[in-house]
Amino acid sequence: MPDPAPNSDNHPLKTLPREDLDLITQLVLHSGSLKDLASDYGVSYPTIRTRVDRTIARLQDAIAGRPPDPLAEVLAGLVERGELTTAGARAIREVARQRSSAP
Repeated sequence: MPDPAPNSDNHPLKTLPREDLDLITQLVLHSGSLKDLASDYGVSYPTIRTRVDRTIARLQDAIAGRPPDPLAEVLAGLVERGELTTAGARAIREVARQRSSAP
């Protein structure tokens, strides 16, 4: 896998918020176990999965040089707080994608 940021001053991890860096650190310390990570954070597996997915999306955007998707950020926060289901968030994102690609 090629180095996404050869200059360490521009490393994509540096663009992530502290909460994402902390999550990545804890995930590594838990040997990648989301079950253990969820237990450590005191949340359900789906909640920690959503948090990890959001961190992955932010990192992918940083590597690609894209700004964060504001709709994805809002939806992830709602899911994380239990105000919206993961399935509901996916449905909203799909409708938004369809509307943005419609002529």
